[in-house]
Amino acid sequence: MKIRAAVLEEFGKPLVVREVDLAEPKAGEVLVRLVACGVCHTDMYTASGVDPSGYAPTVLGHEGAGVVEAIGEGVSSVAVGDHVVTLFSPQCRECIHCLDPRTNICLAIREQQGEGYLPDGTTRLSLDGEPLRHFMGTSTFAEYTVMPEIALANISKEAPLDHACLFACGLSTGIGAAIYTAKVEPGTTCVVFGAGMVGLGAVAGARIQGAERIICVDLSDERLELARGQGATDTWTAGPDTVERILEETGGFGADYTFEATGLVSVMQQAAESARMGWGLCTVAGVAGKGETLDVIPRWLITGRRVCGSSFGGVKGRDQVPALIDRYLEGEIDLDPFISHSLSLDEVNRGFELMEAQDGIRSVIAFS
Repeated sequence: MKIRAAVLEEFGKPLVVREVDLAEPKAGEVLVRLVACGVCHTDMYTASGVDPSGYAPTVLGHEGAGVVEAIGEGVSSVAVGDHVVTLFSPQCRECIHCLDPRTNICLAIREQQGEGYLPDGTTRLSLDGEPLRHFMGTSTFAEYTVMPEIALANISKEAPLDHACLFACGLSTGIGAAIYTAKVEPGTTCVVFGAGMVGLGAVAGARIQGAERIICVDLSDERLELARGQGATDTWTAGPDTVERILEETGGFGADYTFEATGLVSVMQQAAESARMGWGLCTVAGVAGKGETLDVIPRWLITGRRVCGSSFGGVKGRDQVPALIDRYLEGEIDLDPFISHSLSLDEVNRGFELMEAQDGIRSVIAFS
């Protein structure tokens, strides 16, 4: 079938909306009609050419939600007409990692996905007869996409898809970091560094978990106000004295839980150093640049602090994204403040411009 899609043809150049070919789903695959897709920093990061694992040409996009249009042989967990959220972090429910509660990093299709292919090592996308690789196994800057069944979360049809798409990446990463990775306990003190999509999600997750005090640190007054709306009890303007201030506010000990959501290694260091002596946990959810390293003084670890990473918030996508969306439908999570701009597919590059200008939290592409 012919579809319109935003193609990354050359690194550092604007995406080009073209008519491309999309083949039918094969065994274990699903054809999804996209209804909405968030414009995420990871898409811009890859388009810039900075990502060492990036490739072109490809159809970008990974924060999608839509409706199942057709299924391949053997598909059983979704049916035509189901509403789904795309998962760059799949869940096969069978590999050693999927069967272990300690991680959400599925091993089933990582190699093929990382190279831009579907599980059989081929693509369903092509342009002028030449293959187009799939981005993060999703390629949701398109009217339709074909994806593995194990990379789709079957969600409630009551959830508006322009809101549900946020759970495909940024929002789940932040909320999950608090709920599933750190497992924040009631009555504790949390500090969240960064008030973008991931940081605001971490604030919401800490609130849901019953944290008593939630301090959000950012440079933007506007974003800090949004953090208050998600449950932050304190909002601080970021600065070189942030660690000292946290120690002063916590009797010299530090916070029970800290979350880093900026991708800056200098902020990661602040988050590690402001975790509580004895049992403090620093969760790193931001993605640093290639070759960057985090310096942590061993004495900080010997005295009981821990540092851990969190991929997609530790969320097991097929099982837990639908549960998170149910919590949104029940009123526990307010998504309206996250959606800053509604764009058409032809305006996809405008989404990158808004992100670079830090204009709003998330631009969402709406497909007609």
